[in-house]
Amino acid sequence: MKTLKLIAAGIVLLVATATTQAQVSVNVNIGTPPAWGPAGYSNIDYYYIPDVQSYYDIRNSQFIYYGNGRWIRSRYLPQQYRNYDLYSGYKVVINDYHGRTPYIYYKDHKAKYYKGYKGKPQKTIGYRNNDKHVYKQKDNKHNSGNHNSNRGNGKGKGHGNGNGKH
Repeated sequence: MKTLKLIAAGIVLLVATATTQAQVSVNVNIGTPPAWGPAGYSNIDYYYIPDVQSYYDIRNSQFIYYGNGRWIRSRYLPQQYRNYDLYSGYKVVINDYHGRTPYIYYKDHKAKYYKGYKGKPQKTIGYRNNDKHVYKQKDNKHNSGNHNSNRGNGKGKGHGNGNGKH
């Protein structure tokens, strides 16, 4: 009888412990694609943008381009592309590379995806409101680029000038 009571107490204790354990859920928005990014892709780290011969690092929200003899990471495209329309330009989804230096394949990407390259038609994640020249997203996630965007930079206007001098 004593053994039966111990087993019953053990079961009650086990059930009580299992039901009182806290569950922790962490949701971090690292790697949120920009509004101008192509829709329908997940678990990718980079886009290659043929028209500007640059990469976009989704995890770090940075463009990667070659300048002054080295690869540069910046929140903005280089000065000569400050008016480039990221919404209408073609983006190549790099889905077979997950390292830190996608540009090791730059020669291949540049040859295969030349300036003016257009692959399959793309839909963007967000949309552009042409009337107000403000770029919005359907799901209110961040936006990166060089256009007059609603970035909320704390300066009141929320407009970037695209020259990387902020």
